[in-house]
Amino acid sequence: MLMRTDPFRELDRLTQQLFGVNGTATRPALMPMDAYRFGNEYVVQFDLPGVAPDSIELDVERNVLTVKAERTPGYGEGAEVQVSERPRGVFSRQLFLGDTLDADNITAHYDAGVLTLRVPIAEQAKPRKIAISGGSDATQINA
Repeated sequence: MLMRTDPFRELDRLTQQLFGVNGTATRPALMPMDAYRFGNEYVVQFDLPGVAPDSIELDVERNVLTVKAERTPGYGEGAEVQVSERPRGVFSRQLFLGDTLDADNITAHYDAGVLTLRVPIAEQAKPRKIAISGGSDATQINA
């Protein structure tokens, strides 16, 4: 099971919208996320439009998954910026991965500005059938 780590996420998002705060290395901006279970895995999708794939970092340490990315301005030095509304800077998100997830086999794919992670459910957490012997015939039940 995936668990959120930041109870003040909505407050931070509102502050960013009101004051136009961009992410910095010491105070990264949040990235929108969807997470759902599909079969024997969890799928987590992060919106990272305009982020170069080589600027995305994924780390897992002690069942904490950290996603970090940076979007830099597309205009060069010396440009006279008239409007700058697109968020840029450092974006970061952390998720606690429960013990029932297989953190060693996470896969990542980045396409069209969406980072998709697939986190498989650990084998020991999957339902399994247990054979019962005795009597005249053996039957199976769900565990």
